[in-house]
Amino acid sequence: MPQRQPSSQKIKSISAQTARRLAITKQHLDATRYEATTDGIYQTVRDIGCLQLDPLQTVARSHTLVVFSRVGPYEIADLDKLIYHDKKLFEYWAHAASHVLTEDYPIHHLRMREYAKTEDAWHLRIAEWINANKKLRDMILREIKRNGPISSRVLTEMGEAPKAWVSSGWTNDRNVSRMLDFLWMQGKIMVAKREGLNKFWDLSERVLPAWTPREKLSEREVVARAAQTSLQALGIGTEKQIAAHYISGRYPQLRERLNELERAGEIERVEIRESRDARSRRSLTPNDGAWKGEWFVHASDIPLLEKLERGEFQGRTVLLSPFDNLVRDRVRNIQFWNFDYKIEIYVPQAKRKYGYYVLPILHNDQLIGRIDPKMDRAQGMLNINAVYLEPNAPRDLKTARAVRDAIEELGEFLDATEIQYAKKMPDAWSRVLR
Repeated sequence: MPQRQPSSQKIKSISAQTARRLAITKQHLDATRYEATTDGIYQTVRDIGCLQLDPLQTVARSHTLVVFSRVGPYEIADLDKLIYHDKKLFEYWAHAASHVLTEDYPIHHLRMREYAKTEDAWHLRIAEWINANKKLRDMILREIKRNGPISSRVLTEMGEAPKAWVSSGWTNDRNVSRMLDFLWMQGKIMVAKREGLNKFWDLSERVLPAWTPREKLSEREVVARAAQTSLQALGIGTEKQIAAHYISGRYPQLRERLNELERAGEIERVEIRESRDARSRRSLTPNDGAWKGEWFVHASDIPLLEKLERGEFQGRTVLLSPFDNLVRDRVRNIQFWNFDYKIEIYVPQAKRKYGYYVLPILHNDQLIGRIDPKMDRAQGMLNINAVYLEPNAPRDLKTARAVRDAIEELGEFLDATEIQYAKKMPDAWSRVLR
């Protein structure tokens, strides 16, 4: 692997606090919010890059929670309008199934062009299976062309596959749904609308608006663009973190592209140093306090970084989806916030440490705890099963009230008529959280 060429400029050194605040600000989780309008929602999604999808509705669908954390209570119909009417977003694979920007279509089109055509074992297996089931593929495309948008439920009742899809998981023998997935990944079909969790499929050319950019970018151009999108959404990151964000797994020769971007002045390297007080509380950095690895920021964010270094930061208290863009990288969570966060959805109930669908609490520039909520829609009740604090979380009543206000704002977003707190509350906050 070629070594990175040294920068001709002296590497800027910033504090770990500034790095955290930059990440938070770039994710629109500081005190400055866009308005809770269609335009405000769109600008928010543009800046954070994508909205990961997840079917669970223990509290609300994850992508709706991610927007809520940034703009406050809003009308979900405004988000749906962006997706299904204005078509400024569409469903595709980013770091997971996500809503992505239609203006970024050329970035995603490379994966569509290459899907099931590369030489790795997984893609060869898919290509072989599709080829063995051409009749099923053609029948699905014909039905969608004639009658689309058509629901997944209707399509899954049609046709049989001469060669069944075999896996050790839930996709085993789900032949129509697997074919739909593969046609979606190839960009031949897209989700035109949803009713609940039921997708309605149509041909991509009928889903995408006429203004969709259609230029075919080379792999080199895609990686350079996507790396900058990823870095600007992260605020600050290493090569590995850039590669894991946005279009995860689609950054061939990323190191070379970062070299080129650095030489062109598009990105800059920085050094992150932990304060002595923080080093005394953590064992994650060497004695001199410098974080390991090569850290990058986008050149366009240097003025913001310098502003944050001067202490010009105003945070807030907000609850985050388990799949929020800020906390989806579990290793980064530990490095930035000393916050060990794991989703316990698939952990047996008796072995869960915190709960089924736990929301991290962001307070100013720290992750200070988590809540275990569940929304009872039939009763209009938001149940807070437990609130947990991190060891170094502030115990004062002002912070408790800020967390209570964040919970009440969540209740407003969910149209809850009542919030019910269980007994599992921090002793220091029990006067407030009840």
